[in-house]
Amino acid sequence: MSFWSTEQRMDFMADLLNIAIISSSFLVLLLVVPLFYFFKFLFSPIIAIFRRGETLTGKVVLITGASSGIGEALAYEYAKRGARLALVARREDRLRAVLDKALRLGAPDGIIIPADVSNILDAQHFVAKTIDHFGQLDHLVNNAGASQVKLFQEFAVNLSDLAPVMDVNFWGSVYATHFAVPHLRKSRGKIVVISSSIGWLPSPKLSFYCASKAALISFFETLRAEFGSEIGINIVGPGFIKTEMTTDEYMAQVDAKTMPIEPVETCAEAIVKSTCRGDLYLIEPSWFRTLIWFKWFFPGLTERLFHFRLMGTSTDAAAKKNN
Repeated sequence: MSFWSTEQRMDFMADLLNIAIISSSFLVLLLVVPLFYFFKFLFSPIIAIFRRGETLTGKVVLITGASSGIGEALAYEYAKRGARLALVARREDRLRAVLDKALRLGAPDGIIIPADVSNILDAQHFVAKTIDHFGQLDHLVNNAGASQVKLFQEFAVNLSDLAPVMDVNFWGSVYATHFAVPHLRKSRGKIVVISSSIGWLPSPKLSFYCASKAALISFFETLRAEFGSEIGINIVGPGFIKTEMTTDEYMAQVDAKTMPIEPVETCAEAIVKSTCRGDLYLIEPSWFRTLIWFKWFFPGLTERLFHFRLMGTSTDAAAKKNN
């Protein structure tokens, strides 16, 4: 006769597995991870010789949000490597200026397509127009993005104001990808996802922006599992990059005035090189990885530090207002 009920036995097995699996996984990570990075460092010169990456001459690259910032810099970087460009954004005059410069830098051909990425019909149109003009698609760069800086409690009255952030940052990439996938499968092409490092970090005043970028990461990781080797997907997590968005006012609003900002040209060059190598992820600048690692290993402490930082800056702002 058993002294334990079925429920008690199941609870015991669950507790045993929790102890055994967690402890054994920790030991494996403790042994394997240092060895992996040691050998990766040791053989990196040899890997660099044999892994020269993709040649972009004549390839067709569609870039959304190409009128400024990282998208504009990527257009110039792809142009230098001889790629043909389809540039998408809402500002036609800015797109035309970007294309003119890209052609001077070495792009053999290019078109501009004024469009709103958050409109599914526009997305269908700019992918179709790219195929009509070039007959192929090799890289889709989902770069278009929008941001709003405000504490969540300040949106208590009208949360619908935040819909455009998700529409542009998440759905804009989903729509473009949906229509591009059949053509990327034919060319065994690549998707470049410009997410953000703060998609992995708790960043006060950027809750919906962080959520939209985290959604991108999760969505395209899932697509990578679905596509396998048919389509390469490089998820890029930029830190603070010098663009129209990262003005002095913006950096002050997000309490990051003392953070170093990387030139956008440096970021674009790193993205193209990483994509051509076939990387799964790129964090740029690379030192931002340490913040993400800290969050993974010390989540509670990280969130408290961000909170205390926010409280400190909020107190400073209130003091200035009262003076």
